[in-house]
Amino acid sequence: MARSRILRPTRHNRDAERLIALATALSASGSRVEDRFWERQIEAVLAKLLRSGQDNALEIALDHLLVANANAYEVLIELCETQSESIVMEMDGQRYEVLLVVAPLAAWTRYQIPAGKIRPDALEALQAQLHGHVLAPNVRLALAPALLAIDQMPRTFSATQQWLLRLGAQALDKPTTQKFSLPDAEDVPGMLADTRYLVGAIAVPEGEAMFRWQESLDASHSRAQCLEQWARQSEPTFAALLPGCGLEILLPDAWYVANRDADRRVRPLAIRAAITWLETALDTTPDQLRAVVAGCGEQQIDEYRIGFTQRNSNDVVYGCVWPLFGREGADDPVDETEQGTPLDTVDQIVDLLRSNGITEIRRLPGLLPPDFCEDCGAPYFPDPTGEMVHAEMPEDAEFTPPQFH
Repeated sequence: MARSRILRPTRHNRDAERLIALATALSASGSRVEDRFWERQIEAVLAKLLRSGQDNALEIALDHLLVANANAYEVLIELCETQSESIVMEMDGQRYEVLLVVAPLAAWTRYQIPAGKIRPDALEALQAQLHGHVLAPNVRLALAPALLAIDQMPRTFSATQQWLLRLGAQALDKPTTQKFSLPDAEDVPGMLADTRYLVGAIAVPEGEAMFRWQESLDASHSRAQCLEQWARQSEPTFAALLPGCGLEILLPDAWYVANRDADRRVRPLAIRAAITWLETALDTTPDQLRAVVAGCGEQQIDEYRIGFTQRNSNDVVYGCVWPLFGREGADDPVDETEQGTPLDTVDQIVDLLRSNGITEIRRLPGLLPPDFCEDCGAPYFPDPTGEMVHAEMPEDAEFTPPQFH
């Protein structure tokens, strides 16, 4: 699951051209009846592409529409998400609606945030708490037995659908040769603030409620009430799985909406955790640090990168990425009188830095390339001179976040 869209110049193929034409027609539709006419045709193309793992055509169409037709982009990406996170399955003559869901939580620490398998007793507790506070009574549920990091999650629509199919079959006890297997946790980077995900599939007889808030419009069944009860009951279990971490438990929901919510929530936490850790690692105070903020992307601002230096040096010692999602920030003007960045997002970042004690903040003008290190894959961050560089802690610093014991 990509954190931001990177535009890739490439030739259209036949499927991409058809998706562009169909999405453009759907965005111009004047009635719900016509909507369904175009949607059925798009769904047929998507079903073929997802089944065969041909995500390239989808990405080409989305990249084109993101620039050429914002409304068509929105309708196409919504259908891509719907097709890859939900499906109808049959079992014993009964049709079931199956939905891929995620229960995210944001975590922050001075140590390394764990990721890995969940003990059977903890998994049973989380399953019971989901049934008790989030899911409707007739829901069947299958959970992946691990707390997953973003690097372990699917990054394409077709890979997401494969998780849906395998966990959905497990929820329905449906015989299948394609079992869900846990992604490798060895390459999960040690982050100071990050998201962890409890992933599952839920299935109900077609037409029935999936979530508790669908059962009644009463306030006792609202999303807010479900979140409050879920967070309160699941917090001890998650705290035991993530020792030494602060936690913000978010509402379990459909795959894409819950992931976007989690990604947005972790952005300010990453900055706060970075500043707190740098205080310890460098034996300094926030007012002795400098932050450099730059918009990065190929043709538009896709993300912000924040480079941290000590005030007496231009060497970047650490960095944070503030990604943008979908069309977030895409329509903001680049105002050269204000250092070339969308004012609302940058002001939010600057206010956050100031509230955490950093007083020297530089905003770089224009658009910088989203470069990465060719050797280790780490993102480059801006230094005060406007160069994108590798973040390097001083040799005498305690630069590796330890594992909590």
